[in-house]
Amino acid sequence: MLKKLYDFKNFKGDFTGGLVAGVVALPLALAFGVQSGMGATAGLYGAIAVGIFAALFGGTETQASGPTGPMTVVSAALVAIALNGGDVITDNAMSIIVATFLLGGILQIIFGFLNIASYVKYFPYPVISGFMSGVGLIIVILQIFPFAGMGSSKSTVAVIQNFPSLFTDANVYALLLGGITIAVYYLFPKVTKAIPSALVALIVATLIAYFMKMDVPLIGEIPSGLPSFQLGGILEIDSSAYATIVEYAVVLAVLGSIDSLLTSVIADNMTKTKHNSNRELIGQGIGNMIAAAIGGIPGAGATKGTVVNINAGGKTRVSGVIHGLFLLAVLLGLGQLAAHIPLCVLAGLLIPIGFKIVDFKGLKHLLKVPRADAVVMILVLLITTFGSLIQAVGIGIALACLLFMKKSGDISEKGLEVGNVADIDGAKPWQDELEFYEHYKEKVIIKHLYGSLFFGFTSYFKDQINLLPKDITAVIFRMDRVPYMDQSGLYALEDIIFDLRAKNIEVIIVGLQEQPCDMLKAVDIIPDLVPEEDLFTTIDDSFEYLRGKLKQ
Repeated sequence: MLKKLYDFKNFKGDFTGGLVAGVVALPLALAFGVQSGMGATAGLYGAIAVGIFAALFGGTETQASGPTGPMTVVSAALVAIALNGGDVITDNAMSIIVATFLLGGILQIIFGFLNIASYVKYFPYPVISGFMSGVGLIIVILQIFPFAGMGSSKSTVAVIQNFPSLFTDANVYALLLGGITIAVYYLFPKVTKAIPSALVALIVATLIAYFMKMDVPLIGEIPSGLPSFQLGGILEIDSSAYATIVEYAVVLAVLGSIDSLLTSVIADNMTKTKHNSNRELIGQGIGNMIAAAIGGIPGAGATKGTVVNINAGGKTRVSGVIHGLFLLAVLLGLGQLAAHIPLCVLAGLLIPIGFKIVDFKGLKHLLKVPRADAVVMILVLLITTFGSLIQAVGIGIALACLLFMKKSGDISEKGLEVGNVADIDGAKPWQDELEFYEHYKEKVIIKHLYGSLFFGFTSYFKDQINLLPKDITAVIFRMDRVPYMDQSGLYALEDIIFDLRAKNIEVIIVGLQEQPCDMLKAVDIIPDLVPEEDLFTTIDDSFEYLRGKLKQ
């Protein structure tokens, strides 16, 4: 009976994977807790609750969950509003925070039951890119003052306004320790990747500060023992706070869902499995509800923890549970040691994490993608960084849809054949393909693309390509009816070509129109991924080329 529930031959890998993921998560949980404004303990509580319960009830077997950069940024914004300019979290402020986190978890569960996960794929790439880059910049900017041993500012605008004070009030010891932390974080992997560099950096810098008795701000006392429930005051919240609670709960639920599902896709690619999106949202919602109930910050699927879990041998959800239990053991046994960690060291860990969240790939191609996509990305990035996270996403999606509709209208007005917008077909060969198809259908797949390759189509496009047989030699994309490609479509096609090439499947493109061709050349997909000899004007030319190769 027990064997039906769990195959113990996986336990060694699950134990190792969960342990390594827990070690990776520990310094980040402390750092994200401090950045949220609720303290390092809240980061640990959140990592434990989300780590254990999202693993138990989620839909991705190898997912390691906990506080993440985007979720922490939203949480910090909420905490700043709840404090209303103060520095101490009062009972009333805590009730507002807990109620928001709790409602966010409930909404995620509802999303799972309503199959909302199927709509997440329609988020345009420039919106997600701009938002994530903005979140990364927020993390970096808000850590500037703690890195210098000064008090943390509540907003990015406040950091910019008070920036001159860095030159008069900075703590030299804090700057030294922060610099050592960043140096170890980046340099230690060159020595070995067996031990997480974030943990090594945390320990090395903390020991230096402790034994050299450096006068720098510390985390301070971390309560030991099991957390207590924090639900007592949520029924007494003033009605004036309801709008804020709902607003931030929706953002946390949507952002946590996107964050988790993106990590689930990465896990699928590594393990060659398929996650259950709706179950994943339900599991994340349960984890975030329990985190809220014990005063922890919310979390999502953590990409770094998930990757190290899989690489260390994790195969089932038991690995995620072990990752959470390890953090619980740390909370119960090492709380007094964590109290000596300098805040500048945590800042030194978060600054590289912030830069990793910034989408440098999208920014690098800013002048090469359609102008509309570039405008949306920059606008979302700026609003996210210096304004409202909620407005950034809403304005970005609305603007992306509006600009796409205009572009589609412009294409139609020019009299171009656009076919059905976002369509792919490969089940039946066309008339001019019949002879070749009969001879080589076991070796070559032909896919017909119709209409604009845009953000609403990319997920379906990838799913269709994933269904291709594994023993084929080449894939032909007929793109003579694709007049336009946006940034989402560009990167989707790049990922697909990269995956096919990794499987030694040759990619042939036929009939590229001017705009898609310019896009592929601008970001070096042509000739880096698709050499010039794999581009053809007509289908007959591609058949002649493939016949020669297949005969060889």
